[in-house]
Amino acid sequence: MPGPGFEHVDAEKCRSFQDSVELVGRRWTAGVLLAGMRGARRFVEYRALVAGISDRLLTQRLKELEDDGLIERTVVPTTPVLVRYVPTERARGLMQALHPLIAWSASERESED
Repeated sequence: MPGPGFEHVDAEKCRSFQDSVELVGRRWTAGVLLAGMRGARRFVEYRALVAGISDRLLTQRLKELEDDGLIERTVVPTTPVLVRYVPTERARGLMQALHPLIAWSASERESED
């Protein structure tokens, strides 16, 4: 028996939801998005805000997020070249949708302490 409000989730919506969950569920992806929402713009800023991520994985995640339309990469032709990674409106919407999960996670962590 479905829970309240879930009886209207058809197969297409279920697939869309699964795609979204798998997107943010990839290792480091949520952390990279959160870093961008917290103000990271340059590669080194992302690396500083996502503890434990390697340069190779950060590069890979930023590229994947750019391909998914969640990060906009801009190259500024200066010397040295400046590359900025900014969350898109789509990323902001996704992170806004995930905000209750962030709050739930924090509350769960507090209850474990």
